[in-house]
Amino acid sequence: MKLSADMKAFQKRLGHQFANPELLVRALTHGSVSSATRPDNQRLEFLGDRVLGLVMASALLEADKTATEGQLAPRFNALVRKETCADVARQIDLGAVLKLGRSEMMSGGRRKQALLGDAMEAVIAAVYRDAGFETARDVILKLWGDRIHTVKADARDAKTALQEWAQARGQKPPSYVELSRTGPDHAPVFTIAARLETGPEARATAPSKRQAEQAAARALLDSLPK
Repeated sequence: MKLSADMKAFQKRLGHQFANPELLVRALTHGSVSSATRPDNQRLEFLGDRVLGLVMASALLEADKTATEGQLAPRFNALVRKETCADVARQIDLGAVLKLGRSEMMSGGRRKQALLGDAMEAVIAAVYRDAGFETARDVILKLWGDRIHTVKADARDAKTALQEWAQARGQKPPSYVELSRTGPDHAPVFTIAARLETGPEARATAPSKRQAEQAAARALLDSLPK
């Protein structure tokens, strides 16, 4: 099977040249364009999630040899969650080579977080199937880069920390209010306010409610006395 110039360029960005290019094509094929003769990437996504999990769990143990399971778990979750996979996918411009149906293309599928995250996991599985675990591990560690060493700070759940701050002072749990939603349906932008029973509030904007709530909680935490 011959790959297009775009797909060859993507292999370079990924850091792996496929012996079996069909694996890469399948990993980049979304369900909106699949058929009986062109399977989608869902099975590879399932496998890639597990390969990524094993690599990240091992890398975290190596990065911090004294961390407890309770400390490692949120770091692990931060590294393997869909948002992080999508960020890595954007880093190598995976969206440019996604194979999508017309409706998905028209609705901005190449930029959708869920599609990018799923495809990134499928690509990981394709590398694993093509060249084995060690090669897949090397590709993952290169792409995830410094995230593994900086995740300790990133993994802290700001909403949980803010709730604990309020409870320690006898206050009600924080509330999160959606102030606005702008942009088209396929690329919304949310502005959320995080509020305590007493004291200031903080606002944040992000492409999902979850991200906006976390960012608002972080901003409010940073403004509070420790």
